[in-house]
Amino acid sequence: MPGEEPPPYATVAVEVVRQPGGAVERDRVAAEEPLEIRLGGRPIAVTMRTPGHDEELALGFCLTEGIPATAAAPPVDLAANAVEVEAGAFDPERVQRNFYTSSSCGVCGKGALEAVAVAAPGIESDLTVAAALVAGLPERLRAAQPGFAATGGLHATGLFAEDGELLCLREDVGRHNALDKTVGWAFGAGLLPLSRSLLCVSGRLSFELVQKAAVAGCPILAGVGAPSSLAVELAADRRLTLCGFVRDGHLTVYSESWRIQG
Repeated sequence: MPGEEPPPYATVAVEVVRQPGGAVERDRVAAEEPLEIRLGGRPIAVTMRTPGHDEELALGFCLTEGIPATAAAPPVDLAANAVEVEAGAFDPERVQRNFYTSSSCGVCGKGALEAVAVAAPGIESDLTVAAALVAGLPERLRAAQPGFAATGGLHATGLFAEDGELLCLREDVGRHNALDKTVGWAFGAGLLPLSRSLLCVSGRLSFELVQKAAVAGCPILAGVGAPSSLAVELAADRRLTLCGFVRDGHLTVYSESWRIQG
């Protein structure tokens, strides 16, 4: 929230030189460390993330990858930067690909497009909202980003109620991680599927973000940046309303425009 400080583990102090002038000062940058996600004691993914809300991240990651996760906790060996996930019955072949996930793009490192095609039913929600409400989400998101305010280097995802109330905000160096943390929080709060909610992200709208929103059952995904062609295609296929360039009171609706009332 405005004036709030980010948790100490989310930033790192570094020495910088300001130019012109050559002044030597201390500054803060976003922390980035690997997190190993384990299932049944076996590593299934490594993601570069900003520490904090790691259990939510692991849960959200698994759920949006089609793994029926039920709980997450530190591993029994107490290894640093690792989370153990419990899950219900599913086909273990789904996680045999053992992929690496970077902070910039969660799809990177997966062998083929088929590997990220997580099954998600089409969105059935009849939720409609005013265009003015959607247009105001990025400003509410930015005002509640202590990590970005301190470093300028963190993405954010906000989960909003249909009346615009901010329910949860998570920051991370990876835009997909921020969304996974938010989905993990929603799972813990018993809010999935997100049929009466909106998601807003601080950057561009990629295929994977649309996929994750669809798996979470969220009918409206908004972002301040542009969508990719595959993001638009997937949103239309899953009947998800995709809003890009949400800034300065304006927005562009790329799919299922009936949910946005002018």
